[in-house]
Amino acid sequence: MYPSRFKYEAPKSIAEAIALLDAGKGDSKVLAGGQSLVPMLKLRFAFPDQLVDINNIPGLNYITFDADGTLRIGALTRHEDLEFSAEIAKRQPTIAAAAPLVADPIVRARGTFVGSICHADPQGDWAATMIALGGHLVVQGPKGKRTIDMKDFVLGPYATALNYNELAIEAVIPAPKGKAIGGYLKLERRVGDFATASVAVSLDMDGTKVLRAGIALAGVGGKTIDANEEASFLVGQTLTEANINKVAELVAAKSEPRTDHRGSSDYKRQIVRTFVKRILTANSAQKVA
Repeated sequence: MYPSRFKYEAPKSIAEAIALLDAGKGDSKVLAGGQSLVPMLKLRFAFPDQLVDINNIPGLNYITFDADGTLRIGALTRHEDLEFSAEIAKRQPTIAAAAPLVADPIVRARGTFVGSICHADPQGDWAATMIALGGHLVVQGPKGKRTIDMKDFVLGPYATALNYNELAIEAVIPAPKGKAIGGYLKLERRVGDFATASVAVSLDMDGTKVLRAGIALAGVGGKTIDANEEASFLVGQTLTEANINKVAELVAAKSEPRTDHRGSSDYKRQIVRTFVKRILTANSAQKVA
């Protein structure tokens, strides 16, 4: 199947892109990597009047750390940029663990971090990672910039708090309070498949004591599931076997899986439970050097 007709625009500035989105009155789609949008166009699940290609806008492909350790990721940063970043590997273990599990190498070469988040697929990897890390998005529209916390950004399947005339320009992840540890695990039937279940875990540590804990889930509900409240059980505690088992039960109970061709709801909930335990157990021996 071929896409329906659309007008193609390739703005050279953020301001120009926003003006086009504003004029489109909600009948426009932003093209960054296109790895989610193009298949939807071909299947006519999406049929915009206008496509706004932001790839000609300079200065949107970057991975930077502020002096305090805050991480900033530009709107045109590709998945593979994060996958092969030495700084990400050293300073952001949850992102480093998730990056090579996003789809397949071809998709990772073109798809973008911010674009994936804005797609809001309930099985997407990056939204869960951002929620676990307590991140937010910087968006810009006709009235200027604003920030949207990730916990408030995903409203439902493929639905976000982004207004039709706003462009997501940057993802921001706050500096860790201590030593950053964590991980990401994903069950998929084959490489590049959608997640049957995935778990993102982020911890900030002071020696063996947990200063901050974040957990989020993908593939086990109608949208990305924020389990940070359940993860907060660990704050002020150490990663003992009993504490790990307790938080795994809390997080599994927060999941909302449905039985389908990938497995029963009980099976998916058990995967969540197991993945939380695996990530936390693997990190339980780590402490500030």
